Amino acid sequence: MTAVATPASAPSRRRSLTGVIGIRHLATPAVVVVALIADYLWVHSLRLDSIEQRTLNSGYLVGRTAEHLKLTLVATVLIMSIAVPLGVLISRVRARWVPPLVLGLANVGQATPAIGVLVLLTITVGPGVGVAMTSLVAYSALPVLRNTLIGIQQVDPTLIEAARGMGMRPAQVLWRIEMPLAVPVVLAGLRTALVFCVGVATLATFVNAGGLGDIIVNGIKLDRDPVLVTGSILTASIALLLDWAGGLVESALRPKGT
Repeated sequence: MTAVATPASAPSRRRSLTGVIGIRHLATPAVVVVALIADYLWVHSLRLDSIEQRTLNSGYLVGRTAEHLKLTLVATVLIMSIAVPLGVLISRVRARWVPPLVLGLANVGQATPAIGVLVLLTITVGPGVGVAMTSLVAYSALPVLRNTLIGIQQVDPTLIEAARGMGMRPAQVLWRIEMPLAVPVVLAGLRTALVFCVGVATLATFVNAGGLGDIIVNGIKLDRDPVLVTGSILTASIALLLDWAGGLVESALRPKGT
């Protein structure tokens, strides 16, 4: 006889799928924790000299990590404040040559080496956090700008026409139809920008803006591998965790049925 599936089998399959998703979501923080613990155990198994001890202590590491996070998060807020409205604006322009022009200019900013932008700005206005922030925004804004434009453009035109037929004004169509459907694409660009910001923020050390770049540069200049490895692992851990958190937000805000 052919076995007949009982109703109880469906919930069990759903539970197993939920378990797989949970494991997938926990993979990134688990890898980060393992890497940090391994680095901690390795460093504490060494006989650190006085130079290494001045860098590899909790106060210094926490301070540089906090500076790095501040640079990254403030730059991300500025990027969202600039790139998303600009993406919405150029999506409303009827001239076909405007979006390629704006994206081309943004591409120039990302193609320019970040260290070159830092040097030029430092020569012009002097070193400082403002120079580092300007470089971060110029280098990392493209993914958010591009994804905002693409996310709005990919909305089904029939949905927009239906909303207009119901009497919605253009602003209502934008905020109730287009932007909610574009959110997953915009957030994907934001995740990319976050990772870019974490990496480029290491260069802030060259303009006296702090961050984990201080630790990495100290390790290189002083030829201290524990210092260099610790700074690199902390930077990579922040990038992975921010991308992971962005993925959770993207999944939570994704419209149902998409």
